[in-house]
Amino acid sequence: MANQPRLLLLTALLMFPQVVETLYSPALPAIADAFKVSAQLAGHSLSLYFIAFAFGVVFWGRLADTLGRRPAMLAGLACYGLASLAALVSQDFALLLSARALAAFGAAAGSIVTQTMLRDCFEGRALARVFALAGIALALSPALGMMLGATLVDWGGYLALFAFLLALALLLLGWSAQALAETAPDRPPPPALWPLLSAMAGDGGIWRTALLVALFNLGLFSYYQLAPFVFDAAGLPPQAFGYSGLVLALGAVGGALCNRLLLGRGWAPAALVRLAVMLFGLGALGVAALADHWLLVLPMVLVVLAFGLGIPNVLAGALTDYGHCLGTAGALLGMAYYLLLGTGLVVAAWLQDLGPILVGSALTMGLLLAAQTIQKSRSVSP
Repeated sequence: MANQPRLLLLTALLMFPQVVETLYSPALPAIADAFKVSAQLAGHSLSLYFIAFAFGVVFWGRLADTLGRRPAMLAGLACYGLASLAALVSQDFALLLSARALAAFGAAAGSIVTQTMLRDCFEGRALARVFALAGIALALSPALGMMLGATLVDWGGYLALFAFLLALALLLLGWSAQALAETAPDRPPPPALWPLLSAMAGDGGIWRTALLVALFNLGLFSYYQLAPFVFDAAGLPPQAFGYSGLVLALGAVGGALCNRLLLGRGWAPAALVRLAVMLFGLGALGVAALADHWLLVLPMVLVVLAFGLGIPNVLAGALTDYGHCLGTAGALLGMAYYLLLGTGLVVAAWLQDLGPILVGSALTMGLLLAAQTIQKSRSVSP
């Protein structure tokens, strides 16, 4: 087994990208006011974030395979710190967007390099259980980010938020430099990028995984993108949106705990993904029924429960045929689903209506699973 790094540090690094993005969400109305831009344009900063994140995933994943996991992580955190400093001193909205894109590029290391380290150390059902445990931490990270973000914005505006992001980046960089172990196994150099990209582009299972991950995430992040303006229109303070994260955390933690429990009772990951899609659909219908009312947070609990249940099982079943190049293959998979997520958030910013986004995502996931079932039945037919 590969050298295992400290689990607490890995958990913090895995939470890092979600915390810093959801921490930013409560500041969207304040940023729109400060830079005199529309809600749609402010919301596009979230779309840009994930598009830049997608390219960062490829860069850091490839670097993790060529130079090692530890150097890739340290460089990514340093990049995020520089971007946070640039955002803190930005006086122009275009410069702020550029800083946010660079921050996303750096934060991507926390996602892809950490996942690669976990895949170095575990496989099969053991990996699914580790992802389930990590899912509990990931379930808490949005609530933590939303509450911290709302508190910082209320205390010192969006500048206080960017100062905190800079401090967090420096803290994680110092911790990782001191404690992060290298996990890369002694393997031959990874294959050339373009032949691997071509092989994965023709792999239907990879595209299905990318779409499922993107759609589950779209349900979560479209709430972070659009709901701050729903709460603001209702005359509620930023803290109200931040506290809604506590409600969502109950659903997300419940999904992660159910995932762990059901895996322990022998449920197959594929069955748990189907259950998650059904719950997502029920939550989407509830959100659509409540439209622009702030109480839409209640049916959103089902959506985040589905996220906590579904994502670990989708990811645990991915890349089983790409063990010789996990960093690069994981990076290309990540690029695919983050580009899809960024595109979905562009549509969400344009629509400014959470209900249709969630219902459309649920229907698309249902069609993907139905097509997969049909394909499997045909493959086993005589």
